[in-house]
Amino acid sequence: MLTLMAIFYIFAGIMHFVRPAFFLKIVPPRLPYPKAIVYSSGVAEIVLGVLLFPLATRSLAAWGVILLLLAVFPANIYQFLAKGAGMKIPMWALALRLPLQFVLMYWAYLYT
Repeated sequence: MLTLMAIFYIFAGIMHFVRPAFFLKIVPPRLPYPKAIVYSSGVAEIVLGVLLFPLATRSLAAWGVILLLLAVFPANIYQFLAKGAGMKIPMWALALRLPLQFVLMYWAYLYT
């Protein structure tokens, strides 16, 4: 399960650079420098995903994942309130994503 989580974050981080427009849509408009937010969160996901592998950095990386998930939670709320923020995502999926963030936090917590 750890490997799956690490690969998930590395892949998600890479996607911030491959498809930045996708992530730019969900950055709340009141936040400055949306591209910097997208790219820096992508870097954070990649770095944290890699740091989940070594036992020496695993706990710190897991705490970092939890903090990252907290930091990006406003984007999930914005996407829900903006009815997808221009994306064709069903409202039920957007609603499900909100509590899913806490499941992901718990998953990371298992490795702290």
